[in-house]
Amino acid sequence: MIHPKAAKAAAVGLAAALLLTACGRDDNGAAKESSTPVASGPATGTITLWAQGSEGEALPELLKEFEAENPGVTVNVTAIPWNAALSKYQTAIAGGTVPDVAQMGTTWMGDFSPAFEPTPSEIDSSTFFPGSVKSTEVEGTSYGVPWYVETRVVYYRTDLAEKAGIDKSPETWDDFKNLAKALQEKAGAQYGVQMPPGGADSYQATLPFQWSNGAKLLNDDGTKWTLDTPEAAEALKFYSGFFSEGIASKTVATGATAETQFVDGSAPMMISGPWHVGLLNKAGGEGFAEKYKVVPMPKAKTATSFVGGSNLVVFKKSKNRDAAWELVQWLSKPEVQLKWYKATGDLPSQESAWKDPSLAGDSKLAVFGEQLKTTNNPPSVETWTQVAAAADSELEQVVKGGKTPEEALKSLQQTAESLGTGK
Repeated sequence: MIHPKAAKAAAVGLAAALLLTACGRDDNGAAKESSTPVASGPATGTITLWAQGSEGEALPELLKEFEAENPGVTVNVTAIPWNAALSKYQTAIAGGTVPDVAQMGTTWMGDFSPAFEPTPSEIDSSTFFPGSVKSTEVEGTSYGVPWYVETRVVYYRTDLAEKAGIDKSPETWDDFKNLAKALQEKAGAQYGVQMPPGGADSYQATLPFQWSNGAKLLNDDGTKWTLDTPEAAEALKFYSGFFSEGIASKTVATGATAETQFVDGSAPMMISGPWHVGLLNKAGGEGFAEKYKVVPMPKAKTATSFVGGSNLVVFKKSKNRDAAWELVQWLSKPEVQLKWYKATGDLPSQESAWKDPSLAGDSKLAVFGEQLKTTNNPPSVETWTQVAAAADSELEQVVKGGKTPEEALKSLQQTAESLGTGK
């Protein structure tokens, strides 16, 4: 499922070409980057911050506290619609009109990283979820910090599972498929599970299965695509089998269709992020929260899920660099992230924040905290958005066009090799 706040990032070859001029490279293509200490003392001056969607709308209220703690500073927030953000950042970077701080989607880090400052050593990355820290890293250098996180878990109707004779949550791939079949064959569901059959970001939905089966998208040094491995093919065969066996629909669920099908029982299992807890409770009405559970991703070799969310970055051309990093540090505090969660529902990237009763005491949200300990993210390379778009098309050809997983992955590998990794 796609986060309702987010939009698909388009291919950004032009932006990547512009950005490569912003930082030097060594003979191996690796970025020459090092951090500079942040000046001590209260933040002063004006900080410009760009943030997308509802985050941009909610931030000014939260930042009143930062301004009160630092009387000499003013933070000016610009809210940008998600569907306009990519082009706005491209234009700003090319024209040298960037803000001091920006909210950056995790899958955009590789595209824009040459314009970002490396993360200063004062920021302790060990306090964040490891998977979210990895999303800030490009070619071994960290740029910015994880701000809020999301991951994907399994949602399923426990009342219908019991009707189908299953009272145990799925833990393995076999469990997951058997539950989907049982919901369809014994509990009256039209489809046992909702899964994207193609279209924007659909390949992303296959990645947890690939990672859990030991597949890697790049080799260890990040220089070569490894998309057509046996591990990837086996995972794609498992995923596409739900469609070939009629357990999942080949029609993409749009808008509120996913919630409707989950609530009315026509498709009572899905893989999605934390935003669906509130959406399902609202759609199902009073008492519906007791009719479903969320559980970690099913296990093959591991039970690895996708980690997403947004990072906070500081631009190299920031006009108030030290104050910008002080703001990022403040927004990274566990207590501030908890206030932000209570104001917006965005989940903290700081592991310690999850000990708070507002998260630890919620049986559904606590599962997301547990899943965040075992996550992965797409590679932060400049060509990822182009490779992902090609992968979406290949997946659709497997599900709807009769292509085998092996054929699709071979074709995807050839496309990815022609694009390279941007190094």
